[in-house]
Amino acid sequence: MLQEQWKKINELCDKLSKVTYENLTKIIRLNKTGSSTAAQKLDDSFENDVDSWMGGGTCFSMTWYLFQSLRDMGLKPRLVMGHKRKERNIHCALVLPDETPDASAGISRATASSLAISPSPVGIGCTEYLFDPGYLIFEPLPIPLPPPFGAGATVFPLVPNCVRLVRTTMDSMELWTGGALQDNGSLTAPMKLRFDYPLEGVSVEEFKQHWNESFYREMMNYPVLNRLDREKGIQYYYQKGNLVTRDASGSRMERIDPSLRVETLSRVFGLSPELVENALGILEK
Repeated sequence: MLQEQWKKINELCDKLSKVTYENLTKIIRLNKTGSSTAAQKLDDSFENDVDSWMGGGTCFSMTWYLFQSLRDMGLKPRLVMGHKRKERNIHCALVLPDETPDASAGISRATASSLAISPSPVGIGCTEYLFDPGYLIFEPLPIPLPPPFGAGATVFPLVPNCVRLVRTTMDSMELWTGGALQDNGSLTAPMKLRFDYPLEGVSVEEFKQHWNESFYREMMNYPVLNRLDREKGIQYYYQKGNLVTRDASGSRMERIDPSLRVETLSRVFGLSPELVENALGILEK
């Protein structure tokens, strides 16, 4: 890809990073339409304009928005599904190939400083990048090659969560995350396996089917919100009444009183009080 394309990609990622991961709008749309297919068609990500979104989105809407945007740039991203333990197709992300000779030319400085990218061996293929906005990773991460063609794993010292990509075969890759990397080389929290990705990818039709199924998963029974302040390196996560704040020094959790939920969630996650109140009201019925 050319430098100008990389500039647009990084601008796109930065714009998407300001969107809150949340299932409140998803809950509202399902309640309004009564079916996942109809609710999916109402999703703001189909408008391809983050500024006009109702609130935020889950991994499916954020990934779909990115997929459309990259396709509009003439690129060829692949939709990939993420598996978590026994839960299949519970998450999604993108893989973007780059066949230019210097594939590292346009990645952000934060990513570039964490590793040196070598050209892919002849016959193995081009450099590929993971985009995972649904897990609040807004850097294009170069995917390592498996042995004997590469190291098989790469660590990215992002803040507040360190990311490790592990690739033991050409067909699949694991995503691990932990705490922030400290000066002594240790992490503020140990690495945990988050998802396994088959890298071949899925068709648009299969992706949308998994999206439909996501409307009926257990996590739609309570609020889930996640936001990253990239400038300050702070992540905010809310689930089942608990607000977790994570930064380079570690994490802390506080219980949010039900009487303060609307005000707190609206303020911390940048959502309108009316939207939060509407979704919470639906869940309490």
